[in-house]
Amino acid sequence: MEVVYSFVIFLALASSVAFAYDPSPLQDFCVAINDTKNGVFVNGKFCQDPKLAKAEDFFFPLKPGNTANPLGSKVTPVTVNEILGLNTLGISLARIDFAPMGLNPPHTHPRGTEILVVIEGTLYVGFVASNQNNNTLFSKVLNKGDVFVFPIGLIHFQQNVGYGNAVAIAGLSSQNPGVITIANAVFGSKPPISQDVLAKAFQVDKKVIDYLQKQFWYNNS
Repeated sequence: MEVVYSFVIFLALASSVAFAYDPSPLQDFCVAINDTKNGVFVNGKFCQDPKLAKAEDFFFPLKPGNTANPLGSKVTPVTVNEILGLNTLGISLARIDFAPMGLNPPHTHPRGTEILVVIEGTLYVGFVASNQNNNTLFSKVLNKGDVFVFPIGLIHFQQNVGYGNAVAIAGLSSQNPGVITIANAVFGSKPPISQDVLAKAFQVDKKVIDYLQKQFWYNNS
């Protein structure tokens, strides 16, 4: 019951800040459609005729994710790409499954604040403030029912530090918050960033950068 109560709280909070970044709806709903002939363009998506909407436009089966991968975690997003009825509503969520010691690696959401509730297990979570705030790390060990907020655009992470599997649900203040996984973006970009740039930025030998750029950077979402 406590977990359900916490889940309701974080959805309400995410909804309250959603319209600060995504467009406020001027109709009941604006189900996204890819048909450009019969739609009206709204911030990246077209709207179908509301009279054609159906219950399936507002539904998504959120199933457990497969954690059998190098990170030991799986993020299952539920954005406007999964639920077309989320278009213009300014909110989305994700389910995050963790194997023991599984990690959702440092990443950012450029278009959304995240609020996370632990459904099962124990997670070590944290985010890093910007340079103007001395890159301070704010971290916490969360247990079942605990809630934690990651401010928009800041680097954050979650790791399962319990003995069993863990599950968390994250609410985000955008219908399409985006995600940038730091290691993947820096060392796995295509084409690669100059080794001279990265070696100087990280103050290491170019051999270290060469090694990192040759690694396979797994995407867990």
